[in-house]
Amino acid sequence: MLYPAAIECGTEHTSFGVIFPDVKGCFAAGESFEEAFLNAKFALERHFELLAQSGEIPPLASPMDKYIVDPEFKGFLWAIVDLDIEPYLGGAVKKNVTLPKLLLSQIDRTVKRSPDYRDRSHFLQVAALRELERLEAEKHMSKI
Repeated sequence: MLYPAAIECGTEHTSFGVIFPDVKGCFAAGESFEEAFLNAKFALERHFELLAQSGEIPPLASPMDKYIVDPEFKGFLWAIVDLDIEPYLGGAVKKNVTLPKLLLSQIDRTVKRSPDYRDRSHFLQVAALRELERLEAEKHMSKI
């Protein structure tokens, strides 16, 4: 999954700082852009390990475009951290799923055309994660 990373430039008195807008509480720093970027991937991995240990699913990544225009991130540099979240979802369990034939055909065509999905199972996994995240956001919004 491609996670947008907002990088605040350092000065002679401060380090470069990195935050992940999609991953609350995950941040990194470094004395150079390169060091901050390398530390960012490590921080994201450790953060997801902690989430997995507490039984939480890692948040999905949003498109970077969502944040580039956000005034909160004005002046930040941007990078993408590519991280496979599957190791942080617990082990795989094989289950039989019944789907309508036309839906299955559409899924298979999408998987074949799109580099975003490794296979049918990966497509269904991503779809399930998105739906769970949507429901969680909906639940959160109803409390406001």
